[in-house]
Amino acid sequence: MAAAGRESFGRVVGALIRVTGDWTLAEDCAQEALASALERWPVDGVPANPGGWLMTVARNRALDVLRRASVERRKLGELAALGEAADVRGAAPGGAEDRGDAGDAGDVVDDRLRLVFTCCHPALALEARVALTLRTVCGVPTADVARAFLVTESTMTRRLTRAKARIAAAGIPYRVPTGPALTERLPGVLGVLYLLFTRGYDPDGEPAFADEAIRLARLLTTLRPGHDEVPALLALFLLQHSRRHARRDDAGELLTLGEQDRGRWDRAMISEGRAVLAGVRGTGPYALQARIAAAHARAGGSGWPEIAVLYDELARVHPTPVVRLNRAVAHGHAH
Repeated sequence: MAAAGRESFGRVVGALIRVTGDWTLAEDCAQEALASALERWPVDGVPANPGGWLMTVARNRALDVLRRASVERRKLGELAALGEAADVRGAAPGGAEDRGDAGDAGDVVDDRLRLVFTCCHPALALEARVALTLRTVCGVPTADVARAFLVTESTMTRRLTRAKARIAAAGIPYRVPTGPALTERLPGVLGVLYLLFTRGYDPDGEPAFADEAIRLARLLTTLRPGHDEVPALLALFLLQHSRRHARRDDAGELLTLGEQDRGRWDRAMISEGRAVLAGVRGTGPYALQARIAAAHARAGGSGWPEIAVLYDELARVHPTPVVRLNRAVAHGHAH
């Protein structure tokens, strides 16, 4: 039930923001739909289409709010249209027929992608982008986002409010850019996902954040084929996350790659990562990092010469101090 809610939250919020243009209303209605699910599903059972159920309840709630506020009829008509093509069994709370999800699957996914690009707009500070993505796209509670940033919940609430106000004041469009604008904006979005994954993969991080980064990377890969760094980032996440159960010993201490029990690595995740990486032809930073991770998974500790060569190339295209340090380590093992 929790997984269904987490998977659907961004879809519901994205669809409602697209129609109403009101971030607060969209989030409030999505939260109320989740609260209704927690009450109804344990009694009535989880519906055949949980996302459609949540969309219907959130849509009906938004309709009620807008009617009471006497919002223009056009907005009401667009909201009502969200439920026209849905087909979900069961009834929504309050006796209303639950007609399911909004529009076709492509429309829903596009809404989520619009939300990702809006949250990751370069007009926002990097920290605000990560926090807003966690809260709005992934549905992570504000308290959990606050803990990730080592601040109080009230402080994080204010930061999120300021970020949304910034989006409104700057007139940031709620859409996925196209053409050169997409090429320009995509690295920033990938950078936010990379930081989101790191927040979950760090020793003291929140593992669910890494899962959310993988989920969003899958979404981008599905909708934006042809951009090599998108599937490369997904492959990197999968290959790194495959080691999550082997990174600590029984006492909770971190283990190096050489100390880890490879039998505890997730072989299915490694296979998926390799399959995704096989379709990547580019040599961008994420592609090179993914190939390094794949070499570690494949070589069993004997692939250091290959890894050293990959780090040479990575240091050329992405010469950060961390990359240079890892390159030195790789050459130390290789030679």
